This record gives sequence, C-alpha cells and structure tokens, in this order.
Amino acid sequence: MGTELLAPLDLAFWHLESDAHPMHLGALAVFSPAPGPGAAPDHVLELLRTRAAAIPRLRMCVRDVLLPVGGAAWTVDKDFDVHRHVRRVAVDDGDFMAGATRLAGELMEQPLERGLPPWQLYLIGGADGGPFAVLVKLHHALADGMRAVAIGAGIFDEIAAATRPAPRGRPAVPPRSWLPDPREMAGMALGRIGEVGRALGVGASVVRAGRLDLRSTAFTAPSSGTRRLATADLDATALQRIRRAEGGTANDILLAVVAGALRRWMAGRGEALPGTGPRALVPVSRRRPGGAITGNRLSAYLLDLPVGAADPRERLRAVRAAMDRNKAAGPLKGAGAVAVLADQLHPLAHRFGAPLAANAARMLFDLLVTSVPLPRSALSLAGCPLSALYPMAPLARGQSLAVALSTYGGRVHVGLVADGKALPDLDRLAEAVEEEFAELEELVTGGLRSGARAPEPVT
Repeated sequence: MGTELLAPLDLAFWHLESDAHPMHLGALAVFSPAPGPGAAPDHVLELLRTRAAAIPRLRMCVRDVLLPVGGAAWTVDKDFDVHRHVRRVAVDDGDFMAGATRLAGELMEQPLERGLPPWQLYLIGGADGGPFAVLVKLHHALADGMRAVAIGAGIFDEIAAATRPAPRGRPAVPPRSWLPDPREMAGMALGRIGEVGRALGVGASVVRAGRLDLRSTAFTAPSSGTRRLATADLDATALQRIRRAEGGTANDILLAVVAGALRRWMAGRGEALPGTGPRALVPVSRRRPGGAITGNRLSAYLLDLPVGAADPRERLRAVRAAMDRNKAAGPLKGAGAVAVLADQLHPLAHRFGAPLAANAARMLFDLLVTSVPLPRSALSLAGCPLSALYPMAPLARGQSLAVALSTYGGRVHVGLVADGKALPDLDRLAEAVEEEFAELEELVTGGLRSGARAPEPVT
C-alpha cells in the first residue's frame, strides 16, 4: 500500500479533533473463557499484535502534502511498531464487566497520537482463565462504522484463518498519487475561487438548517474532556416480535426506545420534558453494495425524539412517521447532509474552517444515535467466543451524549458514551434503555396474548 489522499470528509474529521474532543470511534468487545484451561493473557496479547500488524491499513499514518494546498495523505509508517498500539491493562474490580466498562471510559478520554497510525487496541484482562475484553480505538478519519468493522474483523480467528496472501506474480496495483498532473494545476488554481464560494454556500445552508433557540439541555454542555461509558443489552428476538406486530424497521424501534429511555431518565432527574426534541443525528451510510470500503461515506437524518409522548406506541409511530419523511427526502438533503457537502470543500476550508464547523454541531443536533452493522457469524479470539460488542461513537463539541447500537449473537448491544461531568448518572440512562424496551415488548406481546390482532408490517 502506497500513498493516498485523505478523502474530504476524512480530512474534516482529522481537523475537527482537539485534546478535549478526540475524534475516535471505539468498540468494547467482550470474550467468554474458552472451553478447557482457557487462553493465557500473554498468548492473546501476542495474537492481537500479530494480527493487527498484518492489516495494511493499520500501518498507515497521516502526513501533510504540498498539493493540494492544505491536504493530507495516508502514507506507510516506516517506523511502525505494533507494540506502541497494542497494550494490556488489568482490571482490579471484582465485577469484571463493571471494571472493564469504567476503564474503557477512561481510555476513551485519551486522544490518539497524531504522528503515529491513529489507532489503539487494549487487552483488558481480569483473572487468568476468566473473561476478557478488547477495546478498539480508531480515528474517525481512518474509518466510519462500517469500515471500522471491516478493518477490525482481522483480529478474529475466523477472519484471520480465511485471509490468504496475494498469489505471487500478480502485478501490484499502483497507489493513487497525491501529486496532481501538471495539466490539472491550472484548473485547480482557477477553481479555488469557486470552491470558496461553495464553502460559503455550505455555511449558509447549515445556518438555515440550524436552530436559533440554542437551549441548554442535559445533552449540550461545555466539554470537560472526561468520558463515561455505560452499556445495555436487549433481546434481538423480542425486537423482531415488536417489528412484526408494529411495523416499521428495527432501527425505528430502537430510536423509539432511546426516546422513551431519555424520557424516563429526564423524569428521574426532575427535569421538565421539552415540547420538541431533543434532536438526534442519525448517520446513514452512502456506500454502494459491493463497492470498495474506502474513506468515510456518510450522510445523516435529523430526528426530533418524541420524549414528550407518554405512550411507547405513540412514540414509535412518531419516529416511524418522521423517519419515513426523511427517507422520502433522501440522505442528500437537509441539515443532516452536511457531511455530503463536506466533499465539495477545498482542503484549506477543512483545515481553517474546522473550529467553526465544530461549534456549529450544537446548532444542528443534541445527540448522536447510530447503528453499526456486525457480521452474523459467530466470532472468537484465541478460541474464546465473542459474547458482546458495544460500539462507541465520538462526542461532538458542546455535546454530552452519543448512543451506538449493534446486533450480535441474538442480542442488541448498546454503547453509551457521555461527558463524565455532564452526565455522571449515565448508568441510570442505560438502565432506562432496558426498562423502556421491556415495557414496549410487554405492551406489544401482551396485547397479542390477549387476542388483539397485530397490524400488517410496513415495508
């Protein structure tokens, strides 16, 4: 793998980062002990290092380039040392999962070192022969959710065993050069004025789509630079039962559950429920089926979560209606499409406009709610089965909560990331997610048991 330019959205994520606002994704993968004596921690650590070092993308770091002005490129780190990136940390807490979650939150606070390939793996171990976890940190410039799964899958036994080196004699594909053809340079110079104009147009569209009433809520607060992590687990089979009974998509149901959980949590805090909102940013992948998994390819929908509605079914219907309107408009329109508009900006606009863009996030949304697709097949590491995988999304500047969900092994795993000082009671919100889901399931399945006829699912 040679050198390639950062795609415009990747460059935007690279420049949006600051010490108090690290822009890395994460995942906490939890493994059960293997049958028999189990895997020794030193063996698992060495296996992680060997497999991570074999993934070409994880050897790439970001370097500035001369052209285009303000741009950057992925280039192979000639001094790559996997020991800098894969480390072991111990958990002293008697409750392994509680200790691993607390430690993962602390590790997520720490920005990735920018001079190195922007990723880290931490083997979080308890007692020998017991469960363990792997915390994965990948910079958002390196991967969106789908690409992170594709990159990180190489650490699992099943994926590593299926990977084969390329046959000898096959000609190497030349890397895309970051140096433009001389014939293109005149066009680049002439087009710069037009690019500035487009940048101003993007800024105007964001302002028009934003909210002038910047309310202070539990989800918008000055960043303390601290992070807390909490997790919740839902039954994927029950989720499908709700979907068959109520219609809509699984994502609609999960968004409604998040809305209900926020309602419970805010009521428990004694906070007044807002008439509208809070507003969630719901990322949407723009990858084409079978297309190459390169660069961030994202847009997003905006959704006012119906926390004011008292009935769980009413909340679900409101979410379905709003998401149907979003889908009818498409992912290329509205304020949520600001990520698409980023593709039109010159690298200089990303380099110098990042502070403005970071501060504008609060004008658009209050929190992030995203779903991350995972392989359906069973996965393991050193023979130890993967029992859960909790995804973690980064926090935008001035925001305090991000919710990410993934389905694996018959469970929906929910990872909640929060500013540690703004939301010290994040565990209570995680409990509210499970309580809200249980109530919605009881309403639906209880009604079916009593003989009520389920509506036809909406496709």
